[in-house]
This record gives sequence, structure tokens and C-alpha cells, in this order.
Amino acid sequence: MGYLVFDIESAPLPFDSFDPGRQEYLLRGCETDEAREQQKRNMALNGLTGQVVCIGMVYAETLEAEPKGYVYSSIPDGGQGEETLPDGSLWRTMSEVEVLARWWELLDRRGVELVSFNGRGFDAPFLMLRSASLGVRPSVNLMSGTRYRYDRHTDLQDELAFYSWSAGISPLKRFNLDFYCKAFGITSPKEEGVTGDQVPRLFSEGEHRTIAEYCVRDVFSTWNLYRHWRKYLAF
Repeated sequence: MGYLVFDIESAPLPFDSFDPGRQEYLLRGCETDEAREQQKRNMALNGLTGQVVCIGMVYAETLEAEPKGYVYSSIPDGGQGEETLPDGSLWRTMSEVEVLARWWELLDRRGVELVSFNGRGFDAPFLMLRSASLGVRPSVNLMSGTRYRYDRHTDLQDELAFYSWSAGISPLKRFNLDFYCKAFGITSPKEEGVTGDQVPRLFSEGEHRTIAEYCVRDVFSTWNLYRHWRKYLAF
């Protein structure tokens, strides 16, 4: 059984695509234009109000094996293509429905240990909700188990915070991926200047390759963080 590290990038669905009732519901309680715009940006955080921009993956047969990167990107016009990114990762473009269908097909046919960073808190539920909204049935319940135990999936943010939710600076604080990487001497995906909050703008500008390259850097950093955690902290 190998390891599959995964991460998604998302963007809000067009606000005008929602009916007036849902628009009012989404903006309820927003008293200023700034608050309303922020809420529209926050729509990228839920699979019922956002869309999957890409799914980045790293697959490795063993902890010592050479990892291979893959990115599935959704293109608004559904255009299909395949390229090799500068780091050797395979980049494929397709419609969002195809991205999700291929993702669930991959999980259905390959038994792997899933690895993520905040996957249980974001990526997994987002993928399941967005798939259902587009009529794609998940092949695996990525949210099975409990808050403290779920098999065949290691969420590094859970592990590195010891499954706690402490506020403020403490040994149980949940840092972001960039912070953990730098703390453990691992190259951060943000070192090349792209961050997750830029993804919606880049997506709207058609910068799909830029997003794909950022996403695959993210999963490679997560893989290296996982290997570090396995060596020094896993029991």
C-alpha cells in the first residue's frame, strides 16, 4: 500500500449564479460593503458555494521511494490537455466534473494511505459536498470515523497539534503549513511568491498553470512534512 498526499485549491462560484433568496442568506448580517465582499470571497471555503480549481497529488510506493506529482485542473471551458510541469509532475486539464470523477475513481481502485494538511477540516468535506452538488457520487466516505480516529488518512495538522484546538500560542496551537515547514527545515510552498488566497484571482485570470504549479509544491511540502513527522513524532 502506497501513500497519496492530496490538496485542493478552490474559488467561489459566481455570486450571480445564486438565486436572490440564497444571495440574501449568504450576505445576512454583513453590514458594510467590505463585509459583503469578504463574505463573497469566503464562498471559496464551502463545497456548496465554491468550486474545485484543482486537485494536487503526490504518490509514493514507500517512504523512501521517489514521489511522483500529479495535478488535475478544472478549466471553465472543459478543455482537455496534458503537460509535464518543470518539476516533472503530470498536469492534466479537464472539466470540474471530470476532475472529481477521476479523483473518486482513483481512490476506488487504489488502496493507499491518504496524507493531507487540514484535509479533514477542509479538503475532504469540500470534495464530498461539491461532488454531490454536481451529481458525482464519492467512492469513499472521506469523513468516516471520529474526530480523534479515522483510518487510512493522516491529517498532519491534527497530528502536529495533537488533535487539540488551543487558542493563542501554546504547544497545542494549530499553525499553518508554511509555519510548520519552516520550523522543521522543509521548503515551504509559499517561497515562490504564490499563496492560497491568490488562487481565486489567478483562476479568474486564466492562470491555471500557475495554480497547478503552486498546488503541486504544496503537496510535495506536505509529503516532506509527513516523512519528518513519521521519523520524529509518529508512534
